[in-house]
Amino acid sequence: MRSKFLNSALLTSFIILLLASCNSALTNKKMDDPHNKINELPDSRNFNAQIDNKQTALYILTNKNGMKAAITNYGGRLVSLMVPDSAGKLIDVVAGFDNVLGFKHSTELYYGATIGRYGNRIANGKFKIGDKEYTLFKNNGSNTLHGGKKGFQDVVWTVTKATDTSIALTYLSPDMEEGFPGNLHVEVTFSLSESNALKINFSATTDKPTVVNLTNHAYFNLNGTGSGTILNHLIEIKADTYIPVDATLIPLGHIDQVKGTPFDFRQVTTIGKRINEPNDQLKRGNGYDHNYVLNKHSQEEWVAKVEGDKTGIVMDVYTSEPGLQFYTGNFMAGKNLMKGGTKDNFRTAFAMETQHYPDSPNQSQFPSTLLNPGITYKASTSYVFEKYTGFKER
Repeated sequence: MRSKFLNSALLTSFIILLLASCNSALTNKKMDDPHNKINELPDSRNFNAQIDNKQTALYILTNKNGMKAAITNYGGRLVSLMVPDSAGKLIDVVAGFDNVLGFKHSTELYYGATIGRYGNRIANGKFKIGDKEYTLFKNNGSNTLHGGKKGFQDVVWTVTKATDTSIALTYLSPDMEEGFPGNLHVEVTFSLSESNALKINFSATTDKPTVVNLTNHAYFNLNGTGSGTILNHLIEIKADTYIPVDATLIPLGHIDQVKGTPFDFRQVTTIGKRINEPNDQLKRGNGYDHNYVLNKHSQEEWVAKVEGDKTGIVMDVYTSEPGLQFYTGNFMAGKNLMKGGTKDNFRTAFAMETQHYPDSPNQSQFPSTLLNPGITYKASTSYVFEKYTGFKER
């Protein structure tokens, strides 16, 4: 009897250990699932700080479908964007930090930020309005990038309105800030719609002629932030032409056809399919970092579409702007610890910055970015998220 009891006890112990081992394996597999790396919004207490003697905070927007957006007034930034995947699970698709000081001290300045006064590059840090030349701070080699040394990404905005589904932020950029003329009053509004759209509206007025080109610099990974490469995402861009650049990423002054080049995304393909082809423009950008000249469109027509290959999340881009800067995270180098303890490794996020063309103040053939007193600058972009709809490579 004692022998039978011992054998039974040993068998029971073995089964318990086996089940524990299986549960552990399943738990580890679940932890490795990119869907589970980020499954909640950052703690708002980590955004309570004083920067430039102004209070920063985190604001949460939610629509009736459960979609959520987290916004901080430091840099007018999109911190997180939780959208449903093909199974209805909420996934954070925006790269960023879980605390405000992470954004402040990042080696990459622009995660999720409102960009201004002038998004993209201005050649040699100079431009003219009439006969008067203005000199800007050169923060990108010989050029000015995204507004200069202290662009809008590095200021604390004033929250003027906040509801469950929208938030409005304002900033007064004083005359000659970073070398730009005019007191520029800027407002940016983020809102969530019931159709799972994140809408970003910009407006600005000035008391002197100036140049303005505002955009948002969200870094997306539709498989979930921290889930790895974006090269297998599917993409389509409605643009027959793009703007080639020199070695410093300043436009050469002409517009080229995408046909027959790696820049042709008029048919659905993966981001990475041609990114390593021997092409001078790809070499100059270290990948895609170019402005697409969008085909004529209304704000009711999408201009670009991207799908996460693992989640089935589809993002449609709508905009009032003539251009789209498509950037594939070519300068991400794993130097920053992001949300969920992951790093911003090479090409693990992409940006789709709707805007006017780079260096427009120096290129008269491009649509003008001049803003005069008495005129209100307006720009609008929507990122609309949907479940998998059969968006396939052709």
